Formats: sequence, C-alpha cells, structure tokens
Amino acid sequence: MNAGMPTARIADLRQRLREASYRYHVLDDPSIPDAEYDALLRELEALEVAHPELADPDSPTRRIGAAPSGKFEPVQHAIPMLSLGNAFSAAEVEEFVARIVKETGVAEPEFSTEPKFDGLAISLRYERGRFVLGATRGDGATGENVTANLRTIKAIPLRLRGDAPPAVLEVRGEVYMPLAGFSAYNAHALAHDQKPLANPRNGAAGSLRQLDPAVTARRPLAFYAYALGEVSLDVALPPTHSQTLQWLRTLGFPVSALVGTARGAAGLLDYFARIGEQRDRLPFDIDGVVYKLDRYDQQQAMGFVARAPRWAIAHKFPAQEAATTVESIEVSIGRTGAVTPWVQMAPVQVGGVTVSRATLHNADQVARLDVRPGDTVIIRRAGDVIPEVVRVNLELRPHDSRGHPLHPAWKMPKRCPECDSAIEHIDGEVVARCSGGLVCPAQRKQALIHFASRRAMDIEGLGERFVDALVEYGPVHGIADLYRLTVDDFVEMKRRADEAAGELPETVKAGKIATRWAENLVAAIAASRDTTLERLLFALGIREVGEATAKTLARHFGALQPLMEADEENLRQVPDVGPVVAARIAHFFAEPHNREAIAALREAGVHWQEGQPQRAPAGPLAGKSVVLTGTLNALTRDEAKTRLEALGAKVAGSVSKKTSLVIAGVDAGSKLARAQELGVELWDEARLLAFLADHA
Repeated sequence: MNAGMPTARIADLRQRLREASYRYHVLDDPSIPDAEYDALLRELEALEVAHPELADPDSPTRRIGAAPSGKFEPVQHAIPMLSLGNAFSAAEVEEFVARIVKETGVAEPEFSTEPKFDGLAISLRYERGRFVLGATRGDGATGENVTANLRTIKAIPLRLRGDAPPAVLEVRGEVYMPLAGFSAYNAHALAHDQKPLANPRNGAAGSLRQLDPAVTARRPLAFYAYALGEVSLDVALPPTHSQTLQWLRTLGFPVSALVGTARGAAGLLDYFARIGEQRDRLPFDIDGVVYKLDRYDQQQAMGFVARAPRWAIAHKFPAQEAATTVESIEVSIGRTGAVTPWVQMAPVQVGGVTVSRATLHNADQVARLDVRPGDTVIIRRAGDVIPEVVRVNLELRPHDSRGHPLHPAWKMPKRCPECDSAIEHIDGEVVARCSGGLVCPAQRKQALIHFASRRAMDIEGLGERFVDALVEYGPVHGIADLYRLTVDDFVEMKRRADEAAGELPETVKAGKIATRWAENLVAAIAASRDTTLERLLFALGIREVGEATAKTLARHFGALQPLMEADEENLRQVPDVGPVVAARIAHFFAEPHNREAIAALREAGVHWQEGQPQRAPAGPLAGKSVVLTGTLNALTRDEAKTRLEALGAKVAGSVSKKTSLVIAGVDAGSKLARAQELGVELWDEARLLAFLADHA
C-alpha cells in the first residue's frame, strides 16, 4: 500500500458512510444493507486506529446517527444518546467480557441482557410526572422534537404512575412497528391503492417524522423502554440497570419480557442462542441482543470511548439482508392455482444461508418495487422463510447508450407455464390464478403434497420428491389414484425418473429389484384409508379451510353429505365461518370434479367415522380463545388442548386481541411476550391444573 492509499480509502469510506447514514436516518430510504454498512464502518475504524494522524472529529466513527432532517425543531440532549459497539462472533463477546474482568477485578461480572429492537431510538422527558418532550436520537447530541407524534402512541405514558414522581426523568427506548400491525397496514394500503411501507423499521421511523400527528396516530406503533437519560437529584436510583428496568415498569413504561441478567461470557452467549432461536417467532423485528454491565458503579469504572460506552455492546445476528443481481423473473403455480412471481438471482449469503431465488409475492408487489432483470436488489431472509425482495437500487439499474432501461417493466404472463391454461385475475383478489385446475400439473402436485401431509392424511414418506415423479412419470392424475398404486408402479416411476435425469436406474445399479422403499410407501398409503372427517376436510385443500375450521365443520355437521349440501347461508351459521369462508366451501362442493374426487376416494376404500352434529361444548371456557405456549410438565400439548376444548375453549395457535387467555409453560417465548404486550390474562401450569381439577 503506497502512502496515498490510506488517505484516499479513509476519505472514500467516510463519504460512503455519511451518505448511507443520511439515507437511512433522514430519508428512511436505505441504500445499502445493514451488514454492508457495518463492514464499511469496521474497516474505517481499523484504518483510523492504524493511522491516528488521519483522525477527524467529524468521522462517522465518532458519530451515532445522522443530523436532524430540518423538518422539526432541534432538541439538544442533556446527556448524549450514544451508540453501541458491535460484536459479530462469540470470540468478540469473550474479549468484551475479558476486558471488563481485567479492569474491574470482578471474576464473573453480571450483565443486563436485552433484545436489540429494530426501530427508532427516542428520548422521553417527564417533568413532575408529565410527558413534556420527546425527541429522536439524531446525531446523538441533537435530535428532533417529535413530541406531538409520540403522544399518539398508546404505549407511551403521558403521566407517570405513583404519587411522588421525579422532578425530571428522561427515559430512552425504541419506537417500533409490530409485525402484525405492519402486515395489516400494508394489506389495507394495497387494498386502497396506497403505497405500502417498505419494512417495519422504515415504517416506524417514517411514522414519527410525519408533519401531521393524525397520520402518525393511524400507524400501528409501539414502544419499549430500555435506558435512562437525565434524572433529577430527588430520585434514589437502584444500584443496577436491571432493577431500574423493573422500576420503570412500576412507573408505567413497557419493558420487554425478554430482558434478563446473565453472568460471564458463557451466560451472555447462552442468552444470545436462546433469543436467536425465538427470533423468527417474535412479534417484532430484532437484529441482535444487547449486553450491559448491570451495576452502575462498574459502568462508571469502565467509562466511555468517543462514540460508545465501554460497558455495553450489541451482539448482532448474521445479516438477514444482502444485495445481489436479478437474473430473471419467473412465476410458480401453487395448490390453489395462485401465481407467485419470483426472482432468480446471483447466489448470495443471507442469514448464514446461500440463496439464489426470492419471492415477489404478487404482481402488485412487482409493480410497486419495479423489479427488472439486471437490477441490483436488497433481499431479506428470516429463519426458514423464503427470501423476499425488499427494494431495488435504482441508481445501479443498467441503461442503454440513450439512457433507457435495458429491460422493460415486468408483466404477468397470460398463460400458465405449466399447462398453458389462461391466467386469470379475479376481482377482489390480489393474486392471479391459473384456470387449469387439476389439469395443471403444478396444482396437482401441490394438492397431492398437501393431501399426504402429516396434519392431513399423514402418508409417511410421500413427500415432494415422490409426488413430482408420480405426476410426471406415474399414473397419478388425482388424489384417489394414490390408493390404486402398487409396488410395480413405484418402481417403474423411479426407473423413468432416473432415465429422464440421465442416470442409471437404481434398480439396475443395485443388481436386483430394490423395492423396500416402494413397499413402505404402499403400506403408508393403505394405512391412511382409515381417517377422520376433520382430517379429510383439511386434506381436500378447500381454500380458507385450515385445521381449526375443518374440526369445527366436522363437529357442526357430523357427516360429510350434509356439509356438501349446505348453502352459504347455512354455512355462515357455523362458529367462526364468515361469508368469505362460506363462499369458498360452497363453491368447492358445487364443483363436479371435486364431488367426483370424493366419490373416488370412497370407492378406493377411504373411510371415516360419522355421527350426530355437535354443538360447541358448553362449559366455563365457552366462547373463550385460549393459547398454549412453552412446555407443560404434567400434560402433553395435545392432552391440554383436548381438555380445554372439552370445557368449551377454542384453542388457537397465535395470540391476538381476540385471545382471552394464555397458558404459559416453561421456556415460553414470543407468544408470552405478545400476551404481555396486549394485556391478555396469563396462567401458569399450576393454575391450569388446579382449574382442570375443579372442573373434572
């Protein structure tokens, strides 16, 4: 490296980081993924350490965010709102703890452990218990006055609880947008031809920067407190940060149920693993966890560096966003004929996994993003969810010599790529659908995979690989054909599939007819003939009919024939069946080919018990929606569910505003947090067992 290179590289990094920070914090329009920003910042930090003569007080390494946008009155923070240093590996966490051990002399220091929310940091100032000022973090020294907007957020108390509030109390925390609220807001926006929000973080930041508080009030925003700023001398603070968080709860501030304490590096890494395992089930976005030395006297002993406290660090999860290039835009056909556009991309690592395709959901989403082949796109992946395209970097779009985009805007194809049937867009529906029905191989495959799934007919071993081959090379055109298959059919199907793939058939390679796998599949199909009405209804794949609705229908009608003959009006009398679901069910059973498929199943020997219609059981839990979460010691989840349903409860899988009661066992996670957020009644296992004993 020559003498000029560090200077040029440092200048380039500082400019790129300033621009990215401005786009992220001020315009709410990020230009690069968070992981790329972090990598550039770390490179700049390393260069500045290596070349202290090039230090600059205005460097991005000395700043926390971006300057205020200028829309709002500036607010000078009495105590700077500092950023945190980042750790990306277990080794970096261990180094952080080792430094604290060395400087404090405490062999195993205790830390407060907290999720790192992906929202907007704010400061709330209270005087004599009344909320008087709210500000964004801004550049750490100066933020923006967004008091009027913050007053619209119901989670933020306007007056503190208690009879003797401090003269001055400044509470810091995060405004965020819950995932359920984000999805509902975007669904409403799309239905009313309005621009949806790009992601929950941008939604929270943009909502607080609205000039009209009425607009903010319509956004689904929430808040968690996690720190203190200025506090008047009339307050005797607890000696630890974790105790302070508990005190803030008593004053009326929401504090995440995921906060805790841990000792030493091993305790911190265990917390990181536990929160990481829950991450995809949480009702809000997080991008890591935060460790803070718990005792305030130890915090003071550690002190600060230019832009961050030395007693705290953010341990970030692997990046869930990355940039890549679109190679082509394709469509796939689902079980109900839904046409889903997706992009084929240059392979890229996201969340620790290499991905090369991402969903675009529907044509409206493609139009909103204006994705085209050749574009550089930002994709996001959460857990095992298929990656999705978040945004397009229009500045990198390829153009011809005249400045025109090389590729035109994408349009939904008119014909199905699987069966050449017409693709239709039904009024009132967001998705387009192939009109081919079971004539379409894609729909046939997906219908068979669903039919064989564990919660449906539970045909063990009959997964996607075999279903694909059965449809392509075997005699399977409908669900009833499964029950006519023989071992020879499976062996012939496998032989043809191997030959089509250019491989030597396994039966030839083995030197004998290897049929054990085929015998197992035939036996599993035969075993599924004996089923229940609720499993059959779910397996048929009626749109909008999930497991719970299938069970309700089976109980309400008792037998299949009266259900098949019910009109929409009668169907709407079934608990939890609204007009849309009633229409779907009535339409399904009105289709001749669906009736023929059911008759063919009966002919193939599929049978189920039928009985008299059952009304919803009366009991002390009648009409109540109950959610089970965590591990129960005395009962299995299914046993608890059965006993609760016998007492009239509807046992649901997720927590919502309609939930009456949440029963939390050991290691309860996001559902418990969601229940606490909504104020839902909570029981532990001991109370559940006592209740069941009283009503045995």
